[in-house]
Amino acid sequence: MDRGRVTAQPHGWIVLDKPRGLGSTQAVSAVKHVLRRAGYGKVKIGHGGTLDPLAEGVLPIALGEATKLAGRMLDASKVYAFTIRFGEATDTLDTEGAVIATSDVRPTAAEIAAILPRFTGPIEQVPPAYSALKVDGQRAYDLARAGEVVELKARAVTIHALAILPHRGRGTADEVGGGEAPSAGQGVSGPVPLHHPADGPPPRGGEDRVTLLADVSKGTYIRSLARDLAEALGTVGHVTYLRRTKAGPFVEEQAISLDILEQIGNGARLEDHLLPLEAGLDGIPALILDPESAQAARQGRVLSGLPHPDGLYFATADTVPVALMELSGGSAKVVRGFNPTDTAE
Repeated sequence: MDRGRVTAQPHGWIVLDKPRGLGSTQAVSAVKHVLRRAGYGKVKIGHGGTLDPLAEGVLPIALGEATKLAGRMLDASKVYAFTIRFGEATDTLDTEGAVIATSDVRPTAAEIAAILPRFTGPIEQVPPAYSALKVDGQRAYDLARAGEVVELKARAVTIHALAILPHRGRGTADEVGGGEAPSAGQGVSGPVPLHHPADGPPPRGGEDRVTLLADVSKGTYIRSLARDLAEALGTVGHVTYLRRTKAGPFVEEQAISLDILEQIGNGARLEDHLLPLEAGLDGIPALILDPESAQAARQGRVLSGLPHPDGLYFATADTVPVALMELSGGSAKVVRGFNPTDTAE
């Protein structure tokens, strides 16, 4: 590739399979670097929902005009596969922290299955002290690391679905850093054998860990959910594995690895992995505009006389994105305009 040539500005989504140990901001920087190497010049980039460095999985990264939709991803539901190890609580609620409490109690598979309905639907949870929430203008995790007691208020969230995933044994998905991750299609609805024979006899009372699949609303902390589940089962626990399998309309089957991302920087076609801008608008109907109406919408004018039901629409001129438009009583006004160009900035 001619590194001196600046190619057309891309508009759309790269869904990255973020590995454990990489922060979301670092992932965005990696995409930026790759696109510059590939000759795309300066590209507007944003991500659709932070993933902690200890988590892995689906991280939607918006390019160009798709960055105007990144905020919608923050409000979207997410799906996570996560493992709770019972018997030890840590101050960070995951493997990074120090152990602050222990318990000999281990729940049985039946007890775990029976408790899940209590945590399905609207619930309240207290966010982790080690979180990015602000307390008196400071990040909670900064205060916690400084040894201060952090008290956060409970918040309302919704757990749309919660199910047990089959245990895969030692060195696999529910072990830190290991193996094939469970997918969103593996949820089961009842007691399953969670303990693997290779691990020896189960601890007293039942299982030493469980892997769950949770479909949750924005603002849900999986680490808090794991803490509260363990406490409701009469023990303590922490998260040893966390993978996001879905973010809004984006699923792990669409995600690419860092190796594939690197290939784009070395000359592979970005188009083979770039999802269109409207991929972030799952469930929003299209509104096809003629050239005159499209021009009016680009100027921010209200369109009238439209024979469509009220609601939000994705307006296009042929295949070119024009705007998100809110239609009411036959009139549509621009909520968010798009201005894709044929050349890079």
